[in-house]
Amino acid sequence: MSLSDTTPLNAAIAARQSSRQLAILPTSARNDALTAMHYALSVAKDEILAANAEDMQLAEAAVLAGSISPSLMKRLDLGKKGKYADMLNGILSVRDLEDPVGKIDRRTLLDEGLTLERISCPIGVLLIIFEARPEVIANIASLAIKSGNAAILKGGKESTKSFIAISRVLSAALETTLVPSASLQLLTTRDAIIPLLGLDTHIDLVVPRGSNDLVRHIKSHTQIPVLGHADGLCSAYLRPDYPAALATRIILDAKTSYPAACNSLETLLVDEACLLRDTGNFLPVASALLERGVELRCDAHVREFLTAALPSATGVKAADENRDFDTEFLDLTLAVKTIPSGASAGAALATAMEHINKHGSHHTDVILTLDEGIANGFLAGVDSAGVFWNTSSRLADGQRYGFGTEVGISTNKIHARGPVGLEGLTIYKWVVKGNGQVSEDYGEGEGKKPWLHRTLPVGEGSS
Repeated sequence: MSLSDTTPLNAAIAARQSSRQLAILPTSARNDALTAMHYALSVAKDEILAANAEDMQLAEAAVLAGSISPSLMKRLDLGKKGKYADMLNGILSVRDLEDPVGKIDRRTLLDEGLTLERISCPIGVLLIIFEARPEVIANIASLAIKSGNAAILKGGKESTKSFIAISRVLSAALETTLVPSASLQLLTTRDAIIPLLGLDTHIDLVVPRGSNDLVRHIKSHTQIPVLGHADGLCSAYLRPDYPAALATRIILDAKTSYPAACNSLETLLVDEACLLRDTGNFLPVASALLERGVELRCDAHVREFLTAALPSATGVKAADENRDFDTEFLDLTLAVKTIPSGASAGAALATAMEHINKHGSHHTDVILTLDEGIANGFLAGVDSAGVFWNTSSRLADGQRYGFGTEVGISTNKIHARGPVGLEGLTIYKWVVKGNGQVSEDYGEGEGKKPWLHRTLPVGEGSS
């Protein structure tokens, strides 16, 4: 890894050259690099956490001054219980995954002695622009190396000391391996983002990790494909048939386990049949949320119900219908909206799905119901990267999916969607192997040969 104040152009050229060397390294060489990275970060834990503590001190002052948000500061904290260990474990998890490069997933016999194969290969050069999260360097470095990609990393100023400490450790580790050191670069140059976004001949994919403002800024200033999401506005739809105890457990986890995460719950849609004092399943959920300090921004129907049922509750507020159901709070605030039961369960489901598809961010959305037919309608009809049935939105995570770690969550509909791991960092090439055939050999008429187009087993005669 090169910690550099070089120009963005020079960094991109070096990354492109290194990517071609990295792409042809054997699996063992790339895995050895991840082993070296893991060991180096383990040994340097105290040094890195000390640097992170300095960033945290500056961030606390910035929060008090109003220049950064509390949620961003939470994401900066590498000393949070288990976070450093998770970063280290992610590297080993990625190392131990199957190599995603060189996999043949389709073979066709075009003619005798003429075969077509589709083979996975690295994308090339990744540009990762991120805020706050210092563990992103280790996550991206491990995924990039394992998938054969070079990466240019540009972090936010609020975590500079952490980034520099981590990059120095990784740089020294990579020097002991066959991975070209320039295949991973951390740019410290000020005002480098706009020049980097203009280098579409050298950079193949941009992955933004940060606020919605950052992501929107990047998308509007580059012709390079962008993989990511601007908002994590996740919703859950509570049906009246779902047990209150299970609903409470799931919704508490989705909202309170890590409110600053992009997969935390921001909107709760409640079927009006849930709003019954004695038999409905919403009151226990609301009570538990309020006990955890969650402020409930409620529409008129829900607010009227809770005010009557819990007259001493101070966390029940009126929702701003023009804002709160389109807001990613990233805090202990939850928007709550009534879904009219209507003439049928199907009609209520349609209303809930319409709300999610219109107001959500297509990240991860949840339905809580015992009715399989209703659930399947939700899973098919909600246009999001993740659709969950009877579980927490917080499960939307590359490590929890078995990807080792992730470069981020994508709400795109091209190439990769949802948590993006190794598979999302590869593309494919078409390989044709022949023996002197030319296009004029085939077609209609005398002496011409027909195409066979016979599907072959992937293992048959594969390279």
